[in-house]
Amino acid sequence: MPLLNKTEARSSLLSAAPTNPPSGRSSSWSAARLALTAFFTVDGFLFASWVVRIPDVRAQVSASHSALGLALLCISAGAVATMALIGRLCLRYGSRRVTIASVAVFALAAALPAHTHSVLALGAVLLLFGAGYGAANVAMNSAAVDLVAELRRPVMPSFHAGYSLGGLLGAAVGGLLAGRISAAWSLAAAAALGLAVTAVAGTALLRAPAALPRPSTAATATTAPAARPSRHARLLVVLLGLTALCTAYGEGALADWATLHLTDDVHASAATAAAGYASFAFAMTAGRLSGTWLSERLGQTRVMLLGGLTACAGMATAALAPSVPLALAGFVLVGLGLANVFPLAIAQAGAAAGPQGVATASTLGYAGMLIGPPVIGFLADALSLPAALLTVAASSALAGLLALTVRRHRAA
Repeated sequence: MPLLNKTEARSSLLSAAPTNPPSGRSSSWSAARLALTAFFTVDGFLFASWVVRIPDVRAQVSASHSALGLALLCISAGAVATMALIGRLCLRYGSRRVTIASVAVFALAAALPAHTHSVLALGAVLLLFGAGYGAANVAMNSAAVDLVAELRRPVMPSFHAGYSLGGLLGAAVGGLLAGRISAAWSLAAAAALGLAVTAVAGTALLRAPAALPRPSTAATATTAPAARPSRHARLLVVLLGLTALCTAYGEGALADWATLHLTDDVHASAATAAAGYASFAFAMTAGRLSGTWLSERLGQTRVMLLGGLTACAGMATAALAPSVPLALAGFVLVGLGLANVFPLAIAQAGAAAGPQGVATASTLGYAGMLIGPPVIGFLADALSLPAALLTVAASSALAGLLALTVRRHRAA
């Protein structure tokens, strides 16, 4: 009890303090924020640079849809296998140092898929690619959480908008280079840019002051066992986790299969097909930038419901479109619809059950990213790629309907 009283007193002092950091630290924190945003942006850029070159790499290794799906599964497998280890490394060495090392590994790994000549070799390379990608995302988000706490401002959405912007730029540049230079040179250039940004942004990040210890850490650790979520809260978290799973299923499937759908089914050129993922990334960026505004005016449940239904309509349009413009319009609707469903689901899980809720919902979300690409691959071989992509429409609609279920359970 005395510990809680001391914590309350500290919280009162913190709430009475100015919202902005002291002027002597503001410029340094601005530098840290810009550096972290640069890391998020280059992370999205590197991933998109790989996505738009998937058709070239598939042709190079002569992979069927199902074989490519298994190879792409290695990205998620490498990411999931690395996350727990990276969390411990962040605690031991600091999230900023681990961020720099992880993004550097990811940049180097991004150049490797174009040098493979068999599905087995591609899968092995994508394991390393996924490990670097997962490590970078865990470390960057850990550093961002510390920075948000120090700034006492809700700047986390700006980092994720940077990731989406990087994806848009990577898809646009990759599309311009498609047909002009080989995949090997294109991915090598992206890797070189990633290493250059890592060097510049990493220097700025390390020079910025470290985040101050959080006063509530001891109290949180002491009271955590007593704060076990109720059965009702755990049910809410599972429903929100399933919402995140449905959304991540669509994001993962679209990232890996959008360009192939445009080239194989809609008969678009390689450069035009790259615009498919670019349009999705652009819409996702715009949707995330407007997510707070929409949530304040419509409410989170309506945003999630309308988002799921919009993505459903967009994916059905893109999958069945007889022309490239109509398919691209469908991808835009998918990006706008899915943009805010996942982050709102994770935020609500945290509100319902604290850090345990965030962990559970995030794990289910990553499961969606894990199963999406291979499921699409097997269904494409058994039926067709357009038919397989219709499962994304179904999962998007289910995500929106789950948001209504969550609201009813919360009201109960």
